[in-house]
Amino acid sequence: MYEDNKTVVTTQALYRMPYYIQQLRILQSNNTELVSAPYIAELLNLNEVQVRKDFAAVSSAKGKPKAGFSVSELLNNMEELLGYNNYDEAVLVGTGPLAQAILAHEGFQNYGLKIVAAFDGNTNSIGSEINGIKILSMDKISNLCRRMFVHIGIITVPAQQAQVVCDQLVAGGVLAIWNFAPVHLSVPEDIHVQNENLVASLAMLTKHLKQAMKPNT
Repeated sequence: MYEDNKTVVTTQALYRMPYYIQQLRILQSNNTELVSAPYIAELLNLNEVQVRKDFAAVSSAKGKPKAGFSVSELLNNMEELLGYNNYDEAVLVGTGPLAQAILAHEGFQNYGLKIVAAFDGNTNSIGSEINGIKILSMDKISNLCRRMFVHIGIITVPAQQAQVVCDQLVAGGVLAIWNFAPVHLSVPEDIHVQNENLVASLAMLTKHLKQAMKPNT
């Protein structure tokens, strides 16, 4: 749960915010000034009451029952809450296919993430560039993060290397880690780790598909 002196937003609501923002940007581009919670709920296949609560939690001026919520106000409040208006600089460790896809995805900057450097243990990769990002030696991780005050680290290395990389990031002052390695990382209590286990996600998808396609008996 996110909480400050004005706002209390559940973790589940935070996960829904990017989807709200996407729809609100479309409405704003069409010069729509007001939007209702039921309309957004229908677009995103969400519960109407849930959407209204999410909007009320972030909107500085509560929505009117008939008129709805201000699109520009909701958008500004959500983008401010998620830090979209401020670039959060990050470093990426590993330069395999997944890392290259992340570095090539320019859309991350629109959502408040700017990758400033990448690291790799392969000497053949060091000194080269991917999408304008220079690849540096992994022994420079801690020093660069500390010197540039980088607080986000993205890990795309193999599982057996992930903990060592994680320790280097933490030593450099990184406070949040986006982990794509299929391994549990040991970190201090004040470090946030967001795990993205692609294999586990695929397993969940195939399990759901198997159940959905099971013949009726």
